[in-house]
Amino acid sequence: MTKKSKIITWVIIGIIAAALIAILMSDIFAAEELSYPAFYEKLTKGEFKEFYIDAYNWTGITASGETFETVAPSVYDYVSFDAFLEVLTADLQANGIINPTTSEAILPKIEFTDPNAGSIWSSLFPIFGVIVVALIFWFIMRSAAGGGAKAMNIGKTKAHMQNKPNVRFADVAGAEEEKEELQEVVEFLKAPRKFSDLGAKIPSGVLLVGPPGTGKTLFAKAVAGEAGVPFFSVSGSDFVEMYVGVGASRVRDLFDLAKKNQPCIIFIDEIDAVGRRRGTGLGGGHDEREQTLNQILVQMDGFETGEGIIVMAATNRADILDPALLRPGRFDRQINVNLPDVKGREQILKVHARNKPMAPDVNFRTVARITAGFSGAELANLLNEAAILAVRKGKKLIGNLELYDGINKVLMGPQKKSRVVTESDKRCTAYHEAGHAVLACLCEHCDPVHEVSIIPRGRAAGYTMTRPDSDDNDVSYNKLIDNICMSLGGRVAEELVIHDVTTGASADLQHVSDIARRMVTQWGMSDKLGLVAYDSDQPPFMGMEYGGHNHASYSQETAATIDNEIRRLIASAHERATKLLKENRKIMDNMARVLVERETIYTEEVRLLMEGKDYKEVIDFMDSHDESQRKNPFVKMQAGEQTEEADAAEETPKATAEESPVEKEEE
Repeated sequence: MTKKSKIITWVIIGIIAAALIAILMSDIFAAEELSYPAFYEKLTKGEFKEFYIDAYNWTGITASGETFETVAPSVYDYVSFDAFLEVLTADLQANGIINPTTSEAILPKIEFTDPNAGSIWSSLFPIFGVIVVALIFWFIMRSAAGGGAKAMNIGKTKAHMQNKPNVRFADVAGAEEEKEELQEVVEFLKAPRKFSDLGAKIPSGVLLVGPPGTGKTLFAKAVAGEAGVPFFSVSGSDFVEMYVGVGASRVRDLFDLAKKNQPCIIFIDEIDAVGRRRGTGLGGGHDEREQTLNQILVQMDGFETGEGIIVMAATNRADILDPALLRPGRFDRQINVNLPDVKGREQILKVHARNKPMAPDVNFRTVARITAGFSGAELANLLNEAAILAVRKGKKLIGNLELYDGINKVLMGPQKKSRVVTESDKRCTAYHEAGHAVLACLCEHCDPVHEVSIIPRGRAAGYTMTRPDSDDNDVSYNKLIDNICMSLGGRVAEELVIHDVTTGASADLQHVSDIARRMVTQWGMSDKLGLVAYDSDQPPFMGMEYGGHNHASYSQETAATIDNEIRRLIASAHERATKLLKENRKIMDNMARVLVERETIYTEEVRLLMEGKDYKEVIDFMDSHDESQRKNPFVKMQAGEQTEEADAAEETPKATAEESPVEKEEE
């Protein structure tokens, strides 16, 4: 509602309020009504000091100030006012109230008012009524017109336009190869003639593909900022509405607006919302989403192409996009924006730490080493959480301990020290986590243990945290087998100690089953099934099932063999885990005892326990050393005690999903 409309509304409300107040006041101060005989009796007795006749109403005011009124008898109702006065005067003269000679009142003061003459209020009230009705009618028509205008604008684009975004490539860290690919788009937007002179045609569409949080949207803004061109950003879901044809209309309006501002960039975020493969829905090929997709295809490479318009889009599900959208001439350049490697993580941390006061001993290279598998968004969240923790502690600088606690919080959530845990649950959780930690140390290919805790964090009742020292691009068979064995350590510890099993190993069993199934169906790590991939690592797309694509393209006999191989791998790892924990039962008992008393242990305590130290010696060590020194994983790494393998890892590409920090949880 505009300011003018608000003023008119308040004026109408004021007029209506004034009319209501006038009506109420007239009712409050109205005179007491009497019957005509009673009123005439008071009149003849001389009880009235003043007497008025107004519009055939008789009103009398007594000496005490009381007011009485009555309506004239029916004999006067339908006569003229002159006739009424003539009859009334004769009546009053007959009763001796008026002197017949002078026609003056003997008792009261009499005033006559002609009702036909009217008054100023009787003239103004109809005018006010007409004005109020006219204003209300005008306001209703204006509102209807505004609603109609909004209805007519439903086909307009919802894209947000930025003339020159202030984001540059320097703000996007950890992706040098992706910058090189996009630099060509920047050069074309700056100097298109340089390309056209050689007959080169710049890609009309650039599709950014990668996991969530890797900076795809930031890349698109950086391209527009480097080129200094307008930037139109819109989400894929903004095109589709409940009304038929709205999506296609918005696409046309978006490209028409872009043509008026070319050269420019159109960025469609989450394009999979509108660009999914056609023919996979239950509603046939003429639903609103497919009409919108058809219009995008025509605008990108059809009869209405724009030479100075670059279309950029982002998605993390490129496998479900329509093939026509990915062909040359449309999104003919795909750029994979992957998770950053150790160098990229270090650069990203430095970018997000620009406006944060960091302690002098903070080494971002060390932080990057222990955050393998983190995306750019997670690294930004890590620094933000560390800043919040520093504020809680009343510190002026963000230190290593806050960074370490921030990493744990991003991975698993905040600690819940206030949760009430019974002694039996505490002992069970301690043995569960001790089983994980002992096997992680005994299995050669497992990542080092950084922290073991029985304090609830997130949805877990306890956790054993391991982190890789380096980014490995490939994961070996032996490492996967050791990972399965370590994950079963919690369940095996329960079987050996409490001679029962609990629901605490649910997350472990899901993790083990997922790794074993991938080994058999995707990675060809089964001798019985051979080097055949029976499954895809992409999440299933339900629409393709209706399109005739069967996700499980193998026989029932093969499915039974797959199930048997999965069970064999898990059973073999379970047997191995049982044997190792039986042989090292004393170490597990000591670790569980320390966990029950101190709740959390770190790398140094785990090392001492694995060397055969008694739990009392470990507790004495913990008492003699400050917790901040023991829990700080940066001390050893910053002291230069790094292996040549860790140093060479700085040049390796990103880690896969299996390389990311592993936390064994007891839920």
